[in-house]
Amino acid sequence: MPSTQPRQMLIPLIVACGLFMENLDSTVLSTALPAIARSLEENPLHLSLAMTAYLFSLAVFIPISGWVADRFGARTVFRAAIVIFTMGSILCGLSDSLPQFVLARVFQGFGGAMMVPVGRLVLLRSVPKNELVRAMAYLTVPALIGPVLGPPVGGFITTYLSWRWIFWINVPIGMLGIVLVTLFIEEVKEERPPPFDWPGFALLALALTGLVGGFETVARDFLPNALVACLFAAGAILLALYIIHARRRPHAVLDLSLLRIPTFRASIVGGFLFRMGIGATPFLLPLMLQLGFGLTPFESGTLTFTTAVGALLMKTTAGPILKRFGFRRILIGNAILSGALLAVYGLFSPTTPHAVILAVLIVSGYFRSLQFTSVNTIAYADMPRERMSRATSFASVGQQLSLSVGIGTGALLLHLTVLARGDTQVSAGDFAPAFFALALLSALSCLVHVRLRPDAGAEVSGHRPRTAVAGAPRTQPGE
Repeated sequence: MPSTQPRQMLIPLIVACGLFMENLDSTVLSTALPAIARSLEENPLHLSLAMTAYLFSLAVFIPISGWVADRFGARTVFRAAIVIFTMGSILCGLSDSLPQFVLARVFQGFGGAMMVPVGRLVLLRSVPKNELVRAMAYLTVPALIGPVLGPPVGGFITTYLSWRWIFWINVPIGMLGIVLVTLFIEEVKEERPPPFDWPGFALLALALTGLVGGFETVARDFLPNALVACLFAAGAILLALYIIHARRRPHAVLDLSLLRIPTFRASIVGGFLFRMGIGATPFLLPLMLQLGFGLTPFESGTLTFTTAVGALLMKTTAGPILKRFGFRRILIGNAILSGALLAVYGLFSPTTPHAVILAVLIVSGYFRSLQFTSVNTIAYADMPRERMSRATSFASVGQQLSLSVGIGTGALLLHLTVLARGDTQVSAGDFAPAFFALALLSALSCLVHVRLRPDAGAEVSGHRPRTAVAGAPRTQPGE
């Protein structure tokens, strides 16, 4: 077994194999959506189902990931999750209809639901808090290679080979991840995990099914309006029942008492709003470049990959920036800046020089990545170590739901714009309203972070505002 310090750097890289697969898969898919729609003879807007089905599967099954890891061991679960995700990728490549494709994505999402949060849990239990920002940055550097490679690789494969190969490339990556996990990750599990909350899991899963299903189908002509209304109503009622259930049960599948911790609450609520806007970009941007501007998948991919390049550049500067300005100022100012940059996407047109698009994508990728790193890290700044597994499950559910809702919102706004124009075909100008509305949502997340104390997360960031130096009390986990 490697020595402690090298091993602390090795674990984020191994865990990142899972993140690499997931990020590569999602970015490759977004570039290939128009080609997949033509192959399956579907409307490109309907392919949002493939993206939201995966994210929905993550949101439903992530709540059990912490308990499963505690019960069966993090290494065992992480390794099994990679196997399931890889098998799901194979099934996606073999799909011949939209229902088959969506079901394969749901199965793939089950693997992802275990893979990502359990991998993060392995990291959190292996790294001290004062190394957390550095470890999170190392964790996401290899994972960001996926978004860098995904658009051009996916565009090349889709343009010159077949879209099915974009899923099959996960097979060798998954095999490498299985070997590395077996060799270098220790088995960590609880001796006496609490009993699993099956009633709570059933209530939450059905509630999310109703709410996300209703949201995804509203105004899309998939289901009758009465049935869509019933889905919303059933989801809302079941969610209310779950909240009542969770308050009475000491080991609920999602521990709502975690929201009493100010830094965690800000990460969940503020992060949800921010990801709603930003999360729709991988769906809308390739569609705009291909359907609106007439670019090939490869040409589109060579443009959109620059967003990940900007994000990759940011990772080496996250620690110093947070130490200098602190979480609160970064989360407020950067939310507004990132929202403004997203709004610029709505100003793009077929005549916009590619150099201008590239510059905007690089800059926006840098600042949105800074926001993601900040909002993800502050969630655990004041989290007791014994509650980490529940916190990772809760945070991951919030992340996936926000991305799912964001994609659904983007698809809905685009659909309504096309209908308002009295047409059935998407044009370049139809994307601007969606980008403007989503940009506003992302910017509004700053209102959540305004309530944070100036020294919030100081133990993690190393930032010491003047009030803290003067002896002001620091934020306590239970406030």
